[in-house]
Amino acid sequence: MALRKILTHPHPVLREQAAKITGFNAELRQLAKDMADTMYEEQGVGLAGNQIGIARQIAVIDISTQDNEKKYLVLINPVISEGEGCESGKEGCLSVLEYDAKVERFKKIRVTGQDVEGKQLDFIAEDRFARIIQHEVDHLHGTLFIDRISRLKQDMYKRKLKKLLENK
Repeated sequence: MALRKILTHPHPVLREQAAKITGFNAELRQLAKDMADTMYEEQGVGLAGNQIGIARQIAVIDISTQDNEKKYLVLINPVISEGEGCESGKEGCLSVLEYDAKVERFKKIRVTGQDVEGKQLDFIAEDRFARIIQHEVDHLHGTLFIDRISRLKQDMYKRKLKKLLENK
């Protein structure tokens, strides 16, 4: 198990547009496994490449259905091509310290991309699964969930973050 360091806001790589992945090999499979191990170690439900300092279009999403299960989906070069419905739900992030907020997201989405072997993926995701995918795809575009909340809540978070960083 190789754990990766999760970067936190305001690290600049979190704002980068992730590069498309073209090489599907053992190195990519190991990266995906490391990301999944890191996600589970940190008790997350998703993790994007940017969050571990690798601005490449890879994300892992927890798809476990039982408490002690560790089952995940690897999304390479994911694209959300359709979205319908709108739902507000609470989100947090491993890269945004000690903060969560309600964020509007599509309730149902269509996702295309590739798996870790390069095989094409095309599926519909709904509800919590759709929310997690949208959150992780945002990371790959340099967007954090705090970019989707009101200016007032962003300012409150900035003050909280300043205090957290001063006390480190």
